[in-house]
Amino acid sequence: MKWVSIWGNAASISERRPETYAKNISLRYPVKSALSGKKIRLLLSNFCGKEGVTFNSVTVAPTLSDREISKKNIKIVTFGGNKSVCVAPGEEIFSDEIDFYVKAGEWLTVTIYLKDFTDMRTGVVALGPLSRGFYSEGDCTLLPMLPLNATRSISTFYFLSGVDVYTDDKNRAIILYGDSITSGSWADHLALKCMDNPYNDTAIVRRAASGTRVLKQYECLTYQSYGLSGKNRFEREINSVSGADGVIIQQGINDIIHPVGVEVNPFRPMSDLPTANELKEGLKYYINVARNKNLKVYMGTLLPIFGWRTYAPFRDEIKNEINEWIRSLNDITGCIDFDMALRSKTNPAAFAEGYDGGDHLHPSEKAYKAMAEIAFKEIVN
Repeated sequence: MKWVSIWGNAASISERRPETYAKNISLRYPVKSALSGKKIRLLLSNFCGKEGVTFNSVTVAPTLSDREISKKNIKIVTFGGNKSVCVAPGEEIFSDEIDFYVKAGEWLTVTIYLKDFTDMRTGVVALGPLSRGFYSEGDCTLLPMLPLNATRSISTFYFLSGVDVYTDDKNRAIILYGDSITSGSWADHLALKCMDNPYNDTAIVRRAASGTRVLKQYECLTYQSYGLSGKNRFEREINSVSGADGVIIQQGINDIIHPVGVEVNPFRPMSDLPTANELKEGLKYYINVARNKNLKVYMGTLLPIFGWRTYAPFRDEIKNEINEWIRSLNDITGCIDFDMALRSKTNPAAFAEGYDGGDHLHPSEKAYKAMAEIAFKEIVN
């Protein structure tokens, strides 16, 4: 038996607004378990925080519906035997092991209560059929049903960075590492495909943050929520996934499309634009770190960008060189050629019909399902 992560999200910087302090609220996150297990533990993160965060009460319970949990099976989550815990800025903490049986394919729900003013700084947006959360007024950790009039749904996952189950040795996790493309729903569609496999031994754990780049990060308040650079997040994030034996890396397009020149945007100088070789070196860093941790490495090619608001042929040339390099790598487990699968046959710089999400950068839901399909074929072989 061993610990394996069944769910996770990156610890990133939530968008800064004047109202991003919260008080007397509960966060409730339903999680679908890919694997069966008899114990559970949670990873709570304040990695991006500037102040300590006190989690006054945390529970886990079987899920009955989106907002509803089974009252008779609620378990109090403890930390060193204590119901409450304060996590210092820049720190993460695992809960105690909690006896909690979950069967593969079943849902469980984590509820977190924040009593005092809390800086809601560590959080990340994640989308898809398995990615939905709620916040409510007051302490709802023991409340079976969140009150309709005092509850809102959210797609930002605050503080809860991982859920592990104690499960069979044969089971494993695959990490999906990237930016807003992977914050999109292909991660959830891949997780569902794995769960539909009657012989499934794989949980999909997302470690993605919108706007992130391989080589750079924004230090300004305007774009701070675009997250940390690769060297400030990759190793820590893959380390936090229990029982992982592989990682799918799909990142780099933001390095190419963000720089526009200070005359257009003072925070996005053209000097930030990497050469293809510089971007390759950044991706090599990922590969070397992952291989040193005995992870199988799958590299995903970068997607079409024709029509995106900063599109230019020189950006496409960098993207194409990176993709050809990824296809030629012989020191990785596999190349997942998302670009080839989603691009137009008549205009390879653009998405194929029906695959453009509308902004010419992010895929449509149909395209996300196609990404999950080709990734599934690669990781199950």
